[in-house]
Amino acid sequence: MHPQDFGPRSPGQLITLDAEGPAFAPRPLPPELVWSGALVRLLGEAERALGELSGVGRRLPNPYLFTRPFVNREAVLSSRIEGTQASLSDLYALELGMPTLFPEAEVREDAREVQNYVRALEHGLASDLPVSTRLLREMHAVLMSGVRGQNRAPGELRRSQNWIGPAGAKRREATFVPAPPGPLLIEALSDLERFIHAQNDLPPLVEIALVHYQFEALHPFLDGNGRIGRLLITLLLLDRQLLTQPLLYLSAYFERHRSTYYDHLLAISQRGEWEAWLAFFLRGVEHEARDAAQRAQRLLDLREEWRTRYQQERASSNLLRATDRLLEQPFTTATQLQTELGVVNRSAQLIVERLLRDGVLTEITGKQRGRVYRAQGVLDILEMEQEPLTDNRQNRAIQTITES
Repeated sequence: MHPQDFGPRSPGQLITLDAEGPAFAPRPLPPELVWSGALVRLLGEAERALGELSGVGRRLPNPYLFTRPFVNREAVLSSRIEGTQASLSDLYALELGMPTLFPEAEVREDAREVQNYVRALEHGLASDLPVSTRLLREMHAVLMSGVRGQNRAPGELRRSQNWIGPAGAKRREATFVPAPPGPLLIEALSDLERFIHAQNDLPPLVEIALVHYQFEALHPFLDGNGRIGRLLITLLLLDRQLLTQPLLYLSAYFERHRSTYYDHLLAISQRGEWEAWLAFFLRGVEHEARDAAQRAQRLLDLREEWRTRYQQERASSNLLRATDRLLEQPFTTATQLQTELGVVNRSAQLIVERLLRDGVLTEITGKQRGRVYRAQGVLDILEMEQEPLTDNRQNRAIQTITES
């Protein structure tokens, strides 16, 4: 990290450490922002899309059945930014307790990391604690438990210097070096907490974008900072009552534009380019909110299709319960259904046979014993390719802000 890269608009100070180079300590939020017409338009579009998604969330007949697929999808994509290779199917297989479905041990380990991400988010959502360093530390402990990185102080603020750069890079070769551990880092996190809970006139989405940058700039843990920083976005969307259900996640957007995402964060630290980051963040909120609303509606339509078919045919209530279960966990076995529905083995087998005949389920092992079934229709909705960014007016707005 080179001091000459940090200009007069940098929102922080360089701390001299040693001959290896300095570290960067951001000043407390909020910064002074310049509100252009283009940025205001992007904020309006993001808020409108978020409002539409929140409306979808309020219409969900059973929120948990519908939000769990989005949580799992986020876990896969957020972890993928950090280099894991596990797919959504791998995560579902692990949840089902079917490690034999994994082609290799490394994928199984990746899936465990993704599963921990889900557990960390669920811990944060269920906690009575406010959004705070304490809560993030608890979530970090869950995230890092029993996986790679478990020896890197889970749940503890770092006590040694870390840095960001190419794999194997020395600190003097780092792209970015966050604040040193100790009192300065602790005070900076306290300042961040105060900002989160203070009353101000900033739009909530702008607050969240600022908080995400500040957390990433502080990088308070030895490992897992990116994942916790993205989980923090979800917690704040719910805390600010911008969403009624945890349906919006930005990891898909950050993963698709990974280099741009990192460039924007670094540009704030070096040159104070807040407005370009806000434009990028708000465009992501708008696009991912519309994508999530579309996926949620398709899941609702699929559920309605199944229920209409089986209600017209006067099928058993257990069959309807089984199809609902597939929205939450699209992989299953006859034994799994027997346990979850509280029915005898023969009834579970009949339900599976019926769903196989109707194309709701597909058998994926090719075996006679230990057969596993998949609801491909659910996976198709969750894994479908996103539509590209095609709103030229908003793309021009981002370009205008970036170049100004």
